[in-house]
Amino acid sequence: MRPTRLAALLLALSASLPLAHANPANEHLPWTRNATIYEVNLRQYSQQGTLKAFTADLPRLKRMGVDIIWLMPVHPIGKKNRKGKLGSYYASANYKAVNPEFGSMADLKALVKQAHAMDMKVILDWVANHTAWDNPWVKQHPDWYKKNDNGQMYPVTYTNGPEPEYWTDVVGLDFNNKALWDGMIDAMAFWVREADIDGFRCDAAHLLPTAFWNKARVELDRIKPMFMLAEAAEPELHEQAFDMTYGWDLTEVLQKIAKGQADARALKEWVERPPTAYPASAYRMRFTSNHDFNSWQGTDKEMYGPAYQAMAVLTFTLPGMPLVYNGQEARLEKRLEFFQKDPIPWKTYELESFYTRLMQFKKANPALAAGQFGGPVQVLDSGNDKVFEFRRQKDGNAVQVAVNLSGETQKYTGGELAPWSWKLMP
Repeated sequence: MRPTRLAALLLALSASLPLAHANPANEHLPWTRNATIYEVNLRQYSQQGTLKAFTADLPRLKRMGVDIIWLMPVHPIGKKNRKGKLGSYYASANYKAVNPEFGSMADLKALVKQAHAMDMKVILDWVANHTAWDNPWVKQHPDWYKKNDNGQMYPVTYTNGPEPEYWTDVVGLDFNNKALWDGMIDAMAFWVREADIDGFRCDAAHLLPTAFWNKARVELDRIKPMFMLAEAAEPELHEQAFDMTYGWDLTEVLQKIAKGQADARALKEWVERPPTAYPASAYRMRFTSNHDFNSWQGTDKEMYGPAYQAMAVLTFTLPGMPLVYNGQEARLEKRLEFFQKDPIPWKTYELESFYTRLMQFKKANPALAAGQFGGPVQVLDSGNDKVFEFRRQKDGNAVQVAVNLSGETQKYTGGELAPWSWKLMP
């Protein structure tokens, strides 16, 4: 039936208006709710450092229980003012291409297709705050970039930390220009349409307007419902744009405990009086390491020593989504170089069974789900400040966890725990 002129007018008008959010971040896609995320540093993952080489390892990761693959940036890397021999992944020279060092677009599509066939999802690292100096946008859209008082582009500079940081290989984008918003969203949408990816990990998300991310989420969800992770911790990012933010707050406590600077009382304080309030629906990413920690702060051995596995247990059992950084399952004991080739030494998979058990335990217990889907933490009195004990319960499923936070055998109300050991009770 042909629509009437009025109906046609209303239809055209509705098409021009923003759609209702297809999948609000605070509702979360079902496959995210009790998932584990695995970060992939393609350059260092294998000797080949390619998408094809990583794709061959998907069956192993599936057997472990990995649900979401996070690929660090796959774009070509800028050559102008490049750092080191190979440059930083986070200096994108082209938002709509694959770094030839890693392979081709066909290789990326094959990776995503195989992951989907195994019921795993793939998200891409996205760097919206800055580009390489030789990104085509620099010449095509100079008005999209920040300028100094002389009207010149300048390296990304941070002066709000303990020491100034000068990222000489990248130039900052100016999100006061709304035309940039459309250009950036178009670039992100390209990967959803072309490669069928399932979401993005957004670098330095707090440096961009939240309104931009909200708009991006709506428009990307029109193509396909997304999973969005922000490298940030601002609560307002959870209101619409992002499913998950970085849980640096817990990692800081775990590092202090491992160094003997805190005990179970610090974790009790973190649970009962969190440093920042988040919506109940907010996913927080829990981790002991990631690419930044490993390259710039230290290995698991350096940061946690013999406490490492006990701290990892807490990232899997406290509220949030746990992250595993590639190589942790092989007990990675070196800092991977950031600007040059430095492959992970896959000599053994010493901790693979450890991580597999944690992933299986998490999946088997709905109380350990993230956000509003998991149970709240009830801190229990262990009778010993060196033992942290808690319980989580949801819809008839209950889990009790006890962890010895010291290098000595400890007695507690539930019995005795060897140094840095734990007890998981479904």
